[in-house]
Amino acid sequence: MFYRPEDGHGLPHNPFNAIVTPRPIGWISTRGSDGRENLAPYSFFNAVAYVPPQVMFASTSGKPDREMGKDSVANIKDSGVFCVNIVEYAMRDAMNATSGAYGAEVDEFDLAGIERAECQTIPCSRVAAAPAALECRLTQILTLSGEKNYCVFGEVTGVYMRDDCLVDGRFDVTTYRPMARLGYFDYCCVDNLFSLKRPGQ
Repeated sequence: MFYRPEDGHGLPHNPFNAIVTPRPIGWISTRGSDGRENLAPYSFFNAVAYVPPQVMFASTSGKPDREMGKDSVANIKDSGVFCVNIVEYAMRDAMNATSGAYGAEVDEFDLAGIERAECQTIPCSRVAAAPAALECRLTQILTLSGEKNYCVFGEVTGVYMRDDCLVDGRFDVTTYRPMARLGYFDYCCVDNLFSLKRPGQ
């Protein structure tokens, strides 16, 4: 099968997000200048640079009560900061509960019963029990083609790692089973780990 996106695919569901998988989940926490907080998962997320460390996530749909589509993007534009919380399998239901299109007045930490902790380098909360969290200062928001499509870039200013995830001086993903997004309503978690050395290493 071959299709051109502008012509449609003719399938019951869009296959695009099932093809580019697995995608790590950035559970983005933000705080607006009014003090209201938001927590939402984004699977168009990744690290993009080492020095200085930088990450990005893309927001791809709109809400009628936000000019820039989502509460996360609006809060980041407002405050200039955000935190990326890493999702583990044990938090799957809480993460999913925060994925709804709630009004701007809804605090998803409270909605999903998630304990919060204050970040150390930015004025924002993080998920207290997350295996890791990346505190970020906004560097740029790019407007992408299409309606309400934005890509947010941030420089990491602080890194939190849960103590039990540090094993022999390494951040060990096998201690918490990181989750990733597949297509449709499907997810996966890391249960099988293997190593490959690059040529010359």
